[in-house]
This record gives sequence, C-alpha cells and structure tokens, in this order.
Amino acid sequence: MAGKEKSRAKMEQAKGKAKEAVGRAVGNERMTAEGRAAQSKGDARQAKEKGKDAFRH
Repeated sequence: MAGKEKSRAKMEQAKGKAKEAVGRAVGNERMTAEGRAAQSKGDARQAKEKGKDAFRH
C-alpha cells in the first residue's frame, strides 16, 4: 500500500510540473495554477508517506 501511495505522489508531482510548464508556455494562468496545485497535492501525499515510514522503522 505504501509503495502505491508513494508512486501516486510522484505521479501527481510530475503531472503538475508538466501542466504548469504548458500553462506558462501557452500563457494560461489557470492551467499554471492547476499545475501548482497538483504539485502541492503530491508534495503533501509524499510528506504523509514519509511520516508513516518514520514511525514504521
């Protein structure tokens, strides 16, 4: 389960970075903001998983 969540976090971060880059290239502020939000969501998920790992070991 933890591996699945970690990979999901990485995927959200990568997807967010890509969306932000496309938004900047096109000049679409909304897409840029959505990309940043997806990155933040991935960062939060990753931090949660790291916290779980700290208590497991």
